[in-house]
Order: sequence, then C-alpha cells, then structure tokens
Amino acid sequence: MDDFDKHLQALEGRILAQRRVLARLLAHCPDQEWRQLADWLADRQILHDGQEDPGAVPAEGMAQELAMATEFRELADLASRYRREE
Repeated sequence: MDDFDKHLQALEGRILAQRRVLARLLAHCPDQEWRQLADWLADRQILHDGQEDPGAVPAEGMAQELAMATEFRELADLASRYRREE
C-alpha cells in the first residue's frame, strides 16, 4: 500500500467517525427538531437538476453533488437507526 492509499484510508476513517458522532447527536434531538432535520436531510438526498433519474446520464461536475446526496442519505439512515435503538 502506497502513501496515497494510506492517506485516503485515513481520511475515510475520519469521515466515518465524524458521521457516527453527528448521527448520534441528531438521534438525541427532541421529536419536533428530529422531524425537521429528517425532512431537511431527505430533501437533500435528491438532486434537483431536472432529471427524473439522477445519475442516469453522468454530467460533468456532478460527482460532488452525488457524493453529498449519498452522504445525506447515509447520515439520515444512521441517525434513524440510532434513534430506534434508544
């Protein structure tokens, strides 16, 4: 494994740790705030670019937007799971 791969794995590990901390914090929100946050996260999981099937036709410069939409979904899913566990 070269230095770039080690660096990339370290960054991914740090991002996953931050996602878990943030999801735990979100899971502890009171019900009304939780619903608002869940709606906000759900709205950001869908690209509003006019396509019916986002990602069906790759567009230049969409990688960051797709990654953000995926992260919002994964964060919402994890926070929901943590909330159900409590």
